[in-house]
Amino acid sequence: MLKYVVFSIITVLSAYSLYAQQSQVLDKIIATVGREIVLQSDVEGRIAMFLQQNPKVNPSDPELRKQVLESLINERLMVTKAVEDSIAVMDEEINQSLDFMMQNLMQTYGSEKRVEDLYGMSVSRIRKNYREEVRKQLLVERLQQQKFMGVKCTNREVEDFYNQYRDSIRAIPASVELAHIVKHIKPSADAKEEVKRLALKIRDSIAKGIDFAELAKRHSGDPGSASTGGDLGWVDKGKFVAEYERAAYELQSDETSQPIESPFGFHIIQTIEKRKDASHTRHILLKLGGSADDKNRVEKILNELKEKVEKSESFEDLAKQYSDEKETQGFGGSMGVIELNRLPADLKSIVETLPVGGVSQPLPYMADPTKPSLHIILKKKNIAEHTPTLSSDFKKIEQMALQQKQAKLMESFLKELRIAIPVQVTE
Repeated sequence: MLKYVVFSIITVLSAYSLYAQQSQVLDKIIATVGREIVLQSDVEGRIAMFLQQNPKVNPSDPELRKQVLESLINERLMVTKAVEDSIAVMDEEINQSLDFMMQNLMQTYGSEKRVEDLYGMSVSRIRKNYREEVRKQLLVERLQQQKFMGVKCTNREVEDFYNQYRDSIRAIPASVELAHIVKHIKPSADAKEEVKRLALKIRDSIAKGIDFAELAKRHSGDPGSASTGGDLGWVDKGKFVAEYERAAYELQSDETSQPIESPFGFHIIQTIEKRKDASHTRHILLKLGGSADDKNRVEKILNELKEKVEKSESFEDLAKQYSDEKETQGFGGSMGVIELNRLPADLKSIVETLPVGGVSQPLPYMADPTKPSLHIILKKKNIAEHTPTLSSDFKKIEQMALQQKQAKLMESFLKELRIAIPVQVTE
C-alpha cells in the first residue's frame, strides 16, 4: 500500500508543481463534499497530470473536466466516510510515506536541490505542505481495504468473466518469475551505543536547562517535527509505537524521559499534557542508520548465500532461513510473476541479463524507509508475451475478474455515499 500511495502522491504533486509554475489564476472552491472541499487548483493539477502522461489530451475538453471533478468528488466522499468510520492513520505512517516520497523524488530528479528548485520551496516545506494530502490518500486506501479486500471471485465467476471477455483481453506482456533474499542493514552494537551516548548527552543538556525545542531543531532526525521544536501535537491513544506511547503516558506533565528505543531509533520524549485517550508530546529522534561497515557486512552475507545457491543449495530453503522480509520469507522469497516493463529501468536491465536460475549481486532494496536493506534476486522463469488462457493464466484472469467485481462494488458504494453525504458543485 505504501508504494501505491507514494506513487500517487508523487504523480499528483509533480502535476500540481507544473500547474503552479504555469498558472496565475486565483484559486477558488468549486465543490463541497461534507466538510471537504475541491479547489480549482485540484482540477487543474489533475488535468496537468494527464497532460504529462499524454500530450494529446485537450485540457479544455468539458467532458474531461467533468470526469476529473467527479473523480475528485469521489475521493473526498471516501475521505469523509473514512473519518466518519473513525479510520485513523498514525503520524508514523504519514512520516514513512513522506520519507519514501522524498526519496523517490530525489531519485527521479537527481538531487535535493533539483527537487527544491522544481517545487520552489525547501524539502521541509514540501513535507509540511503535502502532509495533509498524504494523510487523505492513506485514509482512502485504508477505507478501500476495509470495504473490498475481503472480496473474492469463485471459479465459476472467473470462468464466466473469461468466456465473456476472452476476445478483448489483452495479451499477457513478457514477464519474469522472481524470488529474493532480503537482509536489513542493521547498525552494529558500537554504532548503536554511539547514538545512545549522544542521546544521553542531549538529555543531560535538557536537564541543565538548555531549551528542548532548540535541541530538537538542531539534532532531531524527524523532519516532520524538528522544525517545530519536536512538537507532535495532540495524538490519540494507540497511534504511537508501543515503546513511545508507554513512555508518553508514564511521564508527568513537563517531565522528560531518558532515551527510549523504538524501531525508529532513540527518542527523548517530553509529555506536555495528557488525557485518558490522548497525549500532547514533543520528542527528539536520533535515528539508527547503518554505516559503511554495516553495509559491507550485509553484502558479505548475501554473497555467501549467492555462492551456496551456485553450489546447488536451495534458494527457497535459504530464503526461509535467512531472509529478513517476513512477507516473502515463508514463501521461499517468492516475489511472484512480474511484468518486465513494470520493473524500474536499472532493475529491468539486471533481470533481463540474468539467466534462468541465476542470482544477482547484492542490490539496494527499500520496501520500508525505516529499514534500509540489500537483496539478491533469483530469476526462476522467463514468460514470453502470450494470449491468456484459463489453463496457463488462471491467476491473472482471476485478478482481472476480481478487479471488475471490486469496481462494480465501488460504484455502488459511491452511489450510497452520494445519498448520505451532501455534495454541492459551485462552478
